[in-house]
Amino acid sequence: MHIESIRLRNFRRLKDVRIDLASDISIFVGANNSGKTSATHALQLFTAASRERFSLHDFSSDCWIAIDAFGTGEVDELPTISMDIWFNVEPANLHRVVELLPSLAFTGSKVGIRVSFAASDPGALLQSFQTAHALAAANVQPAANGAGDYHPSPRTLCDYLRDDGGVRLRHGFELQYHVLDRACFDNDLREHADYVPRLISSDKGRNGKDILASLVKVDFLHAQRHLSDSAGGSRAEELSRVLGRFYQRNLEQSSADFEAQRALAASEMMLNDHLGRVFGPTLDRLSELGYPGLGNPRLLIKTALNPATIMSSQDGTKVHYALGDENEHGVLPTLPDRYNGLGFKNLIYMVVELLDLHGRWLDIEESRPPLHLVFIEEPEAHLHVQLQQVFVRKVLDILKIDGDDGLYYTSQLVVSTHSSHILYERGFRPIRYFRRMPGAAGQTSDVLNLSSFYEDTSPRNRNFLERYLKLTHCDLFFADAAVLVEGNVERLLLPQMIAMAAPRLRSAYLSVLEIGGAFGHRFKSLIEFLGITTLIITDIDSVLPGAPPEIEPEDDIAGQEGEPQPAVAENPAEAEAAAIVAEEEEPEDENEEPGPGTACLVSIDGAVTSNQTLIKWLPGKTLIADLLAADASDCTQTRAVEHGALVRVSYQTSTEVVWRDETRTLAGRTLEEAFALENLVWSQDKDRQSLKLRIRGAAKLDLFEISARLNRKIAGASFGKTNFALALLEQDPKDWSVPRYIFDGLRWLENEVMPPEDGGGDARGDAGELEPFGDIFE
Repeated sequence: MHIESIRLRNFRRLKDVRIDLASDISIFVGANNSGKTSATHALQLFTAASRERFSLHDFSSDCWIAIDAFGTGEVDELPTISMDIWFNVEPANLHRVVELLPSLAFTGSKVGIRVSFAASDPGALLQSFQTAHALAAANVQPAANGAGDYHPSPRTLCDYLRDDGGVRLRHGFELQYHVLDRACFDNDLREHADYVPRLISSDKGRNGKDILASLVKVDFLHAQRHLSDSAGGSRAEELSRVLGRFYQRNLEQSSADFEAQRALAASEMMLNDHLGRVFGPTLDRLSELGYPGLGNPRLLIKTALNPATIMSSQDGTKVHYALGDENEHGVLPTLPDRYNGLGFKNLIYMVVELLDLHGRWLDIEESRPPLHLVFIEEPEAHLHVQLQQVFVRKVLDILKIDGDDGLYYTSQLVVSTHSSHILYERGFRPIRYFRRMPGAAGQTSDVLNLSSFYEDTSPRNRNFLERYLKLTHCDLFFADAAVLVEGNVERLLLPQMIAMAAPRLRSAYLSVLEIGGAFGHRFKSLIEFLGITTLIITDIDSVLPGAPPEIEPEDDIAGQEGEPQPAVAENPAEAEAAAIVAEEEEPEDENEEPGPGTACLVSIDGAVTSNQTLIKWLPGKTLIADLLAADASDCTQTRAVEHGALVRVSYQTSTEVVWRDETRTLAGRTLEEAFALENLVWSQDKDRQSLKLRIRGAAKLDLFEISARLNRKIAGASFGKTNFALALLEQDPKDWSVPRYIFDGLRWLENEVMPPEDGGGDARGDAGELEPFGDIFE
């Protein structure tokens, strides 16, 4: 038995969302403030079954308007917060959900219960508000100095419910429970318009609170665990205290161990003799003052050794870390627990707490719930990559139930995380992506189930994406927007180019994926599914026409021989060792006739692109002439649905190049060519020798010849692209310009994901002060 789905309505930014849970482990991911914590808090509030924990701020913000409208009589119904919980029940546990069966003819495996935070008597609540509002209105007083009249509270129904610390809200609202009939819901678990769920009344047996508590026990391991390296501090907690609590709740007690009792009795006797000798002189001094005299009891100092007290005492039993073997005196060298790193402390803490929660669930002797749902918030705190992956890989084994009990009882985990390492340890299926809805009123979110993406995507493309994301530890699921770049050069230069072209993007959370033109289109389905704003920076990659079209099967099994692999970043050290540092461009082989599919100048008549992203995604064209003629609308994929993906591609375009007295419209084939042409005078200066873009005898050549030689030089084996990028970063950014196609793309992305800002320069060379760029890759 497990929870299969949850639908939340009107709870904070989760206006109306469906969250599917896997039977074993689900992983909540998303950008900050996307609703992950709200989802866990909702389950905590509804399963705790206490209306005292709710506040007006738990309603979605647009509900506040509806609440005020009810107070003025504009609407007839008050908003409610509700949670639908759908259980998948095996036949062996059907007897536990008898009260939730919609009818005697029920034959399915899915039963549901709705928990609502709703007004117990809307009419009485409205009447009491109107009385308070009338009294307040009668005491309106004109303010001094013409600053406006003073209106006592409550002016609105929200004011009335919020005043007095929310007491009126908690007294006027209650938790209501309803039985749900799966046959009256569609495939998205939305109820039919005429369906009215059956209210669970305690008059006919158990109430809804007891029914839900008998089915599931919900526990939480929160992110703020307050472990510390320091010796003290009010928020710090030592592992010794954690283990002390664990001993009290779960482990074998001393009353069941007679050997332990005998050892404790002997220790108590010896310690009492010691205390008698130590305190004897002090007690004798008291007798000189007339105490205890004849009628008062005599003072006696004794100890009582209680294992649980010793474990939980700050100065009692301590956790220590053994550093090696015993020395010649039989002493084992150890260190106190505060001397160990926070990472291992956090790991030990989480394991002990999970075992504690698990043990307390198993210790329920009567009517133990068959399901134990555990939420773990951000387990990656203080853990290095390998520990994060080991934890999420083995956490289910910690809570495994052996024996026959495993047939009737199960644990279900939900992990919320910002760690890409935890995320990709489990693959796509457990991921539940919380997506903020851009531009939506009231700050709402949606929740996407990536198991459906997994099922709807071809095995070849799906497995490619999984391998790529795992290899690169991509942070796509935590970003405001994505930038797909051609290669390592673009990735290295992007932070500097952002500072020069779109400085407001430095405050955005961007995920930069190095994918290459051959593989960019593989991300199309994932980008569209996530609905994330994306900029693709790629190369036009002109080649001679006539090559057979690339055949890319979509349904074969990924991993076959010849399967393309994700682009791997060029190693600068290896590139430098392999490159032949030379000023001359690559010599032409006059005897070799270039064939179809060979790289060529963009200006060659009839040239086509080999870039599969430009062919299969945006702008969906093959001829170079068509690509150069494409406008912004051709290169932009608008949102197919509200809050869908917005995508734009940027590649080399025609631009005017000036050399000496000549001006010609040219386009580069790659980033390096485009950069050299658009910064031609600067890059040909002898002081820029480290860029390896200088053409020998350029002063005597026209623009077409320079363009052709740059093309051959950059395509040659002696040109190190990574070395070019690193050398460019050494230059003063005020002296060079960002290639126009990248500049325009970054400006587009800035306008889409960042709020408008007054002023701001438009010069491509205006870099300003370069700030740290770590946030770009968050």
